[in-house]
Amino acid sequence: MPKHTIVTMPGDGIGRLVMNEAIRVMEAAGFDFQCIEGNIGWEFWCKEGNPLPDRTIQLLEKHKTGLFGAITSKPKDEAATELSPCLRDKGYIYVSPIVRMRQHFNLDICIRPCRTYQGNPLNFIRRGRGGEVEEPLVDVVIFRQNTEGLYCGVEWSHPDGIVYDALKSHPNFIKNFSNVPREEIAVSTRIFTRQATERILRAAFGYAVKHNYKSVTVCEKPNVIRETSGMMYKLAKDIQKEFAGIELWNTNIDAQMMWLTKNPEDYGVIVAGNMFGDIVSDGFAGLIGGLGFACSANIGKEVAVFEPTHGSAPKYAGYSESIVNPIAMIGSACMMLEYLNENELSIKIRHAIAEVIREGKVRTYDMMKMKGSEDAVKNGAASTRQMADAIINKIL
Repeated sequence: MPKHTIVTMPGDGIGRLVMNEAIRVMEAAGFDFQCIEGNIGWEFWCKEGNPLPDRTIQLLEKHKTGLFGAITSKPKDEAATELSPCLRDKGYIYVSPIVRMRQHFNLDICIRPCRTYQGNPLNFIRRGRGGEVEEPLVDVVIFRQNTEGLYCGVEWSHPDGIVYDALKSHPNFIKNFSNVPREEIAVSTRIFTRQATERILRAAFGYAVKHNYKSVTVCEKPNVIRETSGMMYKLAKDIQKEFAGIELWNTNIDAQMMWLTKNPEDYGVIVAGNMFGDIVSDGFAGLIGGLGFACSANIGKEVAVFEPTHGSAPKYAGYSESIVNPIAMIGSACMMLEYLNENELSIKIRHAIAEVIREGKVRTYDMMKMKGSEDAVKNGAASTRQMADAIINKIL
């Protein structure tokens, strides 16, 4: 019997293409595992009214570890029109399957590393004081609270009597919205709990200690969003006292995005709520080459799911030869290996990726700064499979 069983969930669009290459790379590295495929994505929404079928949830409940590709999501009204005719007007409402998965399994800790690969032509560069070109080393790990905040799904359009009465109990609502007709109001809540906030903060500080980072930065907006952002920063100040060797920094999300290209090398571990963590992690991903290099982990107390942060890119999925960069998916697989205590295998794969990028002989279309078209391979870009082959050749 294989040592590990992984629930693979290719999903939509390019998800299956990059998933297949990640599996090949892990096999080449000697990972002892078997894959069981779980259904997820737009196909199952259209056919079944559920993009995350219960059978897939049951697989994750049993096997505990998942590797996820990508999904297609569309607005509520458009999603409803693509349902199978036999399912329409029966109360089905589209919910993002990855968001539902995170909440169902309480995958509350999201880790998104953004690290520079030497030789990547997409790395961020800037002008130094004397006009010289500088390429700062970015080594940032974002800890994003994954289940609460603005993504928790507690929302209303045309809030009903009880909700509307509660809103009217707040003086700012009376001042600014009392004259707005109820049917013209939509409300999305931003909920933080002390327990989940402490958990993400402790995970961030613990990671900083384990991996020798000098600082943890809380990236929120406590000067305006006083209750939720304020609670996170207050708890961070209390928890930091237990980690005397780690500095606590505090930045506002808007200022952080402005400073992103000024001194990215100064930051280590960053922790934020759901939306701000999503924003700042994509910002830092842009400094290391974009979403083709952005991997992530969603970790709960019992179940963990690993995924690239890019989307399903359906326009690329139908090309006769896939051109998309598989490194984000392969990097996510490396995070999974580390979670499973297969650290030597992860190191082997990461070194292979780094060597391929450093040599610069094999580059996907994004690394060659080409337009993403079906002609990219003909014009000298590596295909998805060719990039994976190059990584495998460095492993063997």
